[in-house]
Amino acid sequence: MTMKESLLDILRCPECKSELDLTVEEESKGEEELREIEEGTLHCKNCDIVYPIENGIPNMLPQDE
Repeated sequence: MTMKESLLDILRCPECKSELDLTVEEESKGEEELREIEEGTLHCKNCDIVYPIENGIPNMLPQDE
């Protein structure tokens, strides 16, 4: 299972609900040439939190304080 790039349109920061910027480190081509993200990060510019994408799964659990 991998994260599809098209999910970026609906994913939001769990802390502040802002849009996220995607940085891709490793990807593969899925059906119909859609990018599937294997490794990378999602970054919230508003609260400056970085969420890792590992093995195609974004880890967007709330940050510990």
